[in-house]
Amino acid sequence: MATPTAKLLSDALELPRADRAELATQLLRSLDDGAEANLDEAVWARELERRAAAVADGTANLVPWDDFRAALRAELKARREAAGR
Repeated sequence: MATPTAKLLSDALELPRADRAELATQLLRSLDDGAEANLDEAVWARELERRAAAVADGTANLVPWDDFRAALRAELKARREAAGR
């Protein structure tokens, strides 16, 4: 006789990929005690301040949107081709 957890896992593995990803995300979030989220917010706040200062003092390497978009599209195309899609 299967345990409830084994049955649940078996059922979950039958779900489409997107549904499994959503389920996994929600399960992981249920384990979060909030401490890591606070750390992440502090880290991101420092990073945003660092980047804003770099833009303000002219040391940031800014890339025009059209150039970035073209490079991103080329990268995505290369990855799709490498994956055979």
